[in-house]
Amino acid sequence: MALPGSRRYKQQKKTSDLIPLCHPLALTRVAIEFDLLEADNEVRCTATVENYGKTGVEMEALTAVSIGLLTIYDMCKAVDRGMSIQGITLKEKRGGKSGTWVSES
Repeated sequence: MALPGSRRYKQQKKTSDLIPLCHPLALTRVAIEFDLLEADNEVRCTATVENYGKTGVEMEALTAVSIGLLTIYDMCKAVDRGMSIQGITLKEKRGGKSGTWVSES
């Protein structure tokens, strides 16, 4: 299976259109990575999003992962409609009003 790879996508720029109360941000870096875990029949998607503003970009990162995994589902649905998307979580956040936060898991 060919994965989309580590490329820039535009879905994180649409976060403010998709989610109420989110506002458009000037993002300075977006990196999306897909890893195929063949032994577990899984695809892992990781997004890193940065900006120089005084607001967090966690919603943009979560949106990028969600849309990335929905893209994989769309590519594979002819083979297996029983796929599931699970475990979308924030792992780490730095900056913004609330400062640094790191997941305990």
